[in-house]
Amino acid sequence: MATVDTKTAQPRERILRAAAALLAEGGREAVSTRAVSAAAGVQAQTIYRHFGDMQGLLDEVALQGYATYLAAKQAQDEDGDPVARLRRGWDLHVAFGLAHPALYRLLYTEPRPGRQFAITGDAQQVLLRIVERVARSGRLRTGVEAAAAMIHSSGMGVTLTLIAAQADGRLADYDGLSESVREAVLASVLTPVGGTGARPDAGERPAAVHAVALKSLMRDGVRSLTSGERALLCEWLDRIATGSGTETDARSTGSA
Repeated sequence: MATVDTKTAQPRERILRAAAALLAEGGREAVSTRAVSAAAGVQAQTIYRHFGDMQGLLDEVALQGYATYLAAKQAQDEDGDPVARLRRGWDLHVAFGLAHPALYRLLYTEPRPGRQFAITGDAQQVLLRIVERVARSGRLRTGVEAAAAMIHSSGMGVTLTLIAAQADGRLADYDGLSESVREAVLASVLTPVGGTGARPDAGERPAAVHAVALKSLMRDGVRSLTSGERALLCEWLDRIATGSGTETDARSTGSA
C-alpha cells in the first residue's frame, strides 16, 4: 500500500507522490480519489482544488514522470552520428517503458484529448530533429516525418509488447526482439553505407535520397527563391522522394 510522509511535504507534493506510487504499484485503476486521499493524508476536496479533477492529477503525474526520460532524451540530441543517436534513442525509449510500465501505458495508451501531445510532444520533437540530421547527411530514403512516424510507432509497439511479456514473467522469451525490430525499421528508412561514406547501392533510388536531403536543407530557408518557388520546389522534391509519377513521365517522354 502506498504511503507518503505527511509531515515533510506540502499537500500538492504529497498528492503527486501518492498518485505516482499507486500508479506504479497497481496501474491506472489503483489511482482513485479515495486511495490518493488516504495515502496523501488529505481530503478529496484538496485534490480537486490543486488539480481540478483526477484526470488533471494523472496528467501532472505523467508530466513529472516523463521529465527524467525527456532530460535523457534531450541530452543525446547533440552533434555526432545521427544514426547512432537513433539507435540510442530507441533503446532509451524501450528501457523507460520497462522501468515504468504503468506510467508508460498512461502516457501512450490512454487517450487524453488536448493533452497527449502536450506531454509527449517534446520527445517527438527530439526524434524529428535527429531524423532531420539523418536526412541532411544523405542517409534517409523517405521523408523526415514519415521516417519519424515509423520509428516512433514501431518503438511504441515493441515497448508495449515487452511490457506485457514482463508482466507475464516471459520477458526472456522476447530476448533480442527490440534490437531486431529496431534494425529492421532503420533498414527500411535508411540508405546503406558503403565504402568511405553514405552511398546508395544499386537497388537504391539516389535521386529520391538527394531529394529528401535537399528538402531538409531547405528548412533553413533559401533566400534566392520566393515563397511560391519554394513551395513548388518542395512539391517536386516530394514527388521525386516518393517516386510519384516518375515511371509514367519517363514513358511519355521517352526518357531513360
